[in-house]
Amino acid sequence: MALSGALLASVPLRASDGAVLADRVLVEKAQRRLILFHGNTVLKTYSIALGRHPVGPKRRKGDGRTPEGHYVVDGRNPDSRFHRSLHLSYPNAEDRAWAAAHGVDPGQDIAIHGVDDRWGWSGPSHWSVDWTQGCIAVSDPAIDEIWQLVPDGTPVDIVP
Repeated sequence: MALSGALLASVPLRASDGAVLADRVLVEKAQRRLILFHGNTVLKTYSIALGRHPVGPKRRKGDGRTPEGHYVVDGRNPDSRFHRSLHLSYPNAEDRAWAAAHGVDPGQDIAIHGVDDRWGWSGPSHWSVDWTQGCIAVSDPAIDEIWQLVPDGTPVDIVP
């Protein structure tokens, strides 16, 4: 018996270990947290570190800010110097338009990633300080979970 499109859409996708996959990621910069959702259900919540200048949206390369807006996971790097990383589609059309209007380079290579390999010894204390160039950093065990639960193409909303 074939499943109808509506019923199929309500059946959650699962990771190889049976865990429900996220269909949306929300990053709340002020609360320093990343939340994985499936529908309206919270799957997991993680503490994060942000760019070294966390208030306000990223506007240009080198400003140390984490973007704000709507993005998608558009790639992954299993050999990142930050343990693992999920690349985000920054800059989006709005970011590029703002940068063009102001004659600046919007930057690129924004990701959700683990801890810099040089600082792995720091453990969970890494999120007590905002230290990235604009990325969203989580602990290495957290990025291992996120890696499994967040497929490419997943929407990521980053809010102040």
